[in-house]
Amino acid sequence: MMSWSPLVLSLETAVCATVLTFFLGIGLAYWVLRLPHGQSMADALITLPLVLPPTVVGFFLLLIFGKRSFIGGILAKADFSLVFTWEAAVIASFIVSLPLMYRTARGAFEQLDGTIVAAARTLGISEWRIFWHILLPNAKSGIIAGLVLAFTRALGEFGATILFAGNIPGKTQTMSTAIYAAVQANDYDLAFTWAIIIGTFSFVFVTALNLWLRHNRQGASSWN
Repeated sequence: MMSWSPLVLSLETAVCATVLTFFLGIGLAYWVLRLPHGQSMADALITLPLVLPPTVVGFFLLLIFGKRSFIGGILAKADFSLVFTWEAAVIASFIVSLPLMYRTARGAFEQLDGTIVAAARTLGISEWRIFWHILLPNAKSGIIAGLVLAFTRALGEFGATILFAGNIPGKTQTMSTAIYAAVQANDYDLAFTWAIIIGTFSFVFVTALNLWLRHNRQGASSWN
């Protein structure tokens, strides 16, 4: 009988990773744009997990959080290990999806009319209020697009997850790693089932995003 735990674990992992990605991605986009120097280097560092092979990301996570590392040693003293845990799956999904949220949020901020922000500053409005009441509302479409892309990327994460979190049924086995395990066991029917499920989820979310963006564009054009 087919177990649905990979679906549940995938959704739980993707949701948790996306929540982290949402806040940190927007915060990093705003921070990088305000840097007086080193924007290119900061941007490259944050974007790196997007261009690196996921297995390389997973390997670096093992180096950072493994028992032989400084962080891993501290965790071991507290009788806790991140490797091969559900938390590791969340971290892996978060790391690989963060660049998508960051880049779309940054792009949305960069497209805003700078004179609006400059005018707000000349009126003495605080940077905090500018961020919440000017930048975020006007960058809403780009931020939501980044949120959906980050979620679908986290939902389908495989390489970093299988290296850092493993493929433990009922504990860290997501839909992507379940497909790998099914193929290894020559169970192509099960692999096809999981592939259809994860493909359907991704298709539905991206289609919903496209429809929402088109509706927003039509609503905006009707006001012009």
